[in-house]
Amino acid sequence: MADETPLDSFKRALTGTARAVSREPEVEVAWSADAPASSGTHFRVPLPGRNLPPEQASEARGFADSFALKLRHHNTGLHDANAPSEPVARAVYDAVEQVRYEALGANNFNGMAENLDAAIELRTASDPIARAQNDAEVPLQTALGLMLREELTGRAIPDSARAGVELVREFIEDKAGGDFEGLALSLDDQKSFQSLALDMLEHLELTSPSDAPDNSGDEDGDEDEGEDQQDDDSDDETGGDQQPQPADMAGETEEGESDGESEAELSQDEMSDGELGDEGEEGMMPVRPNRPWTDLPLDFDYAAYTEKFDEVVEAQELCDTEELDRLRAYLDSQLTGLQGVVTRLANRLQRRLMAQQNRSWDFDQEEGLLDAARLARVVISPGHSLSYKWERDTEFKDTIVTLLIDNSGSMRGRPISIAAISADIMARTLERCGVKTEILGFTTRAWKGGQSRESWLADGKPQTPGRLNDLRHILYKKADEPWRRARRNLGLMMREGLLKENIDGEALLWAHNRLIARPEDRRILMVISDGAPVDDSTLSVNNAGYLEAHLRKVIDWIEKASPVQLVAVGIGHDVTRYYKRAVTIMDVEQLGGTIIEQLADLFEIEK
Repeated sequence: MADETPLDSFKRALTGTARAVSREPEVEVAWSADAPASSGTHFRVPLPGRNLPPEQASEARGFADSFALKLRHHNTGLHDANAPSEPVARAVYDAVEQVRYEALGANNFNGMAENLDAAIELRTASDPIARAQNDAEVPLQTALGLMLREELTGRAIPDSARAGVELVREFIEDKAGGDFEGLALSLDDQKSFQSLALDMLEHLELTSPSDAPDNSGDEDGDEDEGEDQQDDDSDDETGGDQQPQPADMAGETEEGESDGESEAELSQDEMSDGELGDEGEEGMMPVRPNRPWTDLPLDFDYAAYTEKFDEVVEAQELCDTEELDRLRAYLDSQLTGLQGVVTRLANRLQRRLMAQQNRSWDFDQEEGLLDAARLARVVISPGHSLSYKWERDTEFKDTIVTLLIDNSGSMRGRPISIAAISADIMARTLERCGVKTEILGFTTRAWKGGQSRESWLADGKPQTPGRLNDLRHILYKKADEPWRRARRNLGLMMREGLLKENIDGEALLWAHNRLIARPEDRRILMVISDGAPVDDSTLSVNNAGYLEAHLRKVIDWIEKASPVQLVAVGIGHDVTRYYKRAVTIMDVEQLGGTIIEQLADLFEIEK
């Protein structure tokens, strides 16, 4: 195709291959800046660079191949019907099944095996196994899955995970090594493979015989679940889509770092709630829990162990001018196509705001300003008296808008790029309309709690220490600062290593208090986030809902008692369960238009 870019051609080829492998003509492949995932026939794979670096192209192919193999060889209904309920056992059960259907492809196609190697390398790089220092820090489902994959396909364990696997290899081989041969012989029979996998869980002491599911009703229709047969529930894929990870390990696919506390120290409730993620080194994304709210103890309160290491910092203090210019140029290059769309939407917002600010007049008054337009009738008919006019008072309130942008690791990639460019265009548009705009960001200074956690450890690990990380609140644009001076600051969001974890409640209070100190009549606070607050260091030593409870209290107080108008835009996760006025978008490309529409609606309230 004449206008097709190399990236478009690659996506078209990837879609065609996925359809052929899965034998499903409805498969669609889309790019994702977030964790790769599949839902039925819709695959989201990592977005490679524009020049298609070979290693990134292999990663995209690997995830597409994995999803296609699952669609072809995996019966979701059978899998879920016999799944154990205990979280760690379920994680191992899911991991083993993923190894099975990926092995069917790897053993038959050398090219597919290499693609799957690239995808697995990317997954393990962000898994706690890559940073485990002792056997208690090794996630069993990852180590067992890699050892079983080595047995079934002969493919080597990735370098990033080899040391972690060796920490638990002797234990796994002693308990379950004898099960591997039987699993290899039943690779193409999911039901038999599943039965052997459940036996292996018993040998690993993850389940007991009394936990075994009743399979008596599985006789009909489950025997012939071969290559061409899929269960009708395949659209509801939830377990093991892209990577075998239980809730306590369910991080997003970026570089990661394990929590400083041993996984063994976490309660089963904490693991099943999915609060703790693969946090980590520069670029890791913590998990985004999206679970139902549960009541907390009545004496629950929120505190920070220490605020000594927190900082409120201006963007230009975090890197030099030359780097800011480079990052801003990179941001612009990433969103060349999108900027025109968002600009047109911003112009629409400007027209709506200016219409509210237009001057209006009362004519034919007895006094006021002389109405020159009506002088002609006095000349024609001198009997007419002079006409005067009065300007009406405008009802458009003096307004300030604060955009509070989640700078956590899971926003990395296209979400943070679009948030940055949308904020940039909003600031420029609102400034033309006489509306002041402040742009703020929130994250943490470190993974694993930073200096706050070190102080806590040095003090002997007091119980329930409260928030246990160093806050970093960033000023990208102050309310009274002209847009032209702050424009390049937004490029800082593209900086590698800036985006870490997110403690939303305190960030919301910080932004709110800055607004309250302003003299404007109308104050609007818009939060752009992609889920619940997550800080592994804090959640590992407090109640699993500690940060979430505080966020809810803050939101409730602002919505009920504050003059600040609060609105939230959620990216990929439902924020309507936190905020009364909120919208959730599933595609980050909707962000620019959504921000504008939400702002326009707020301006029209009580105008």
